Amino acid sequence: MNTLVFDIETVPDVELGRRLYGLEGLADAQVAKAMYALRRQGRAAAGAAPGDFLPLEQHRVVAISCALRSRDGFRVWSLGDLATGEAELVQRFFDGIEKFSPELVSWNGSGFDLPVLTYRALAAGVQAGRFWETGAQDEAFRYNNYLNRYHWRHIDLMDVLSGFQGRGRVSLASMATLLGLPGKLGLEGSQVWDAWQGGDLAGIRGYCESDVLNTWLIYLRFALLRGQLSREQHAEELARVRSYLAAAREPHFAAFLGAWQEPS
Repeated sequence: MNTLVFDIETVPDVELGRRLYGLEGLADAQVAKAMYALRRQGRAAAGAAPGDFLPLEQHRVVAISCALRSRDGFRVWSLGDLATGEAELVQRFFDGIEKFSPELVSWNGSGFDLPVLTYRALAAGVQAGRFWETGAQDEAFRYNNYLNRYHWRHIDLMDVLSGFQGRGRVSLASMATLLGLPGKLGLEGSQVWDAWQGGDLAGIRGYCESDVLNTWLIYLRFALLRGQLSREQHAEELARVRSYLAAAREPHFAAFLGAWQEPS
């Protein structure tokens, strides 16, 4: 089976913010600032922990990055190009599932990426029949589909490795650091909106691709832990990734390779 690691990057949906809060006439930056402020106020009023992370339906997808391990090899890329709109990005993601039915791997994909992609798919009128298959059309999906938390067609590593309980969850950056991986390079999630406003979509896509690389390498260690890879096979997979990065021309791949520690 093909294994597809995925990650998304988002910015505030300022058009939705204008409609929700009556902010017509304000610039995008002002609308986003108001959305964050209203989120902080709402959490404070509810007695929740401080924070301004927006509700999932208020996120707009600006990048979807993937790492694919297939029988033909390994590659990392971002869907579309710098001019591709959100609706097409989301459709392309679900089209890939429709065509190839890959095993999906993510970090917090169940808690963030997939719900956001679903909401944006609904808004854009995207079709995603294979993703929502549970056995009605394909019997193989009855006991192993993308939707069930405890099935294996989608492995949310953050969820699985924590034993499916919130107290054990860690960030992607922390887990990558624990394993001697580069972790966050260039940007952090909180800086994506500023990068978007500055027109640096290429930087956002590179940051997202670095995240899928970290996630793939964590997945390989998990496969070693589960006995799905021998130590020799695990070493071969790491060498495959290193060779891919060494041959690539993109600066963020060179930076990732340079920051990747040799295994002890």
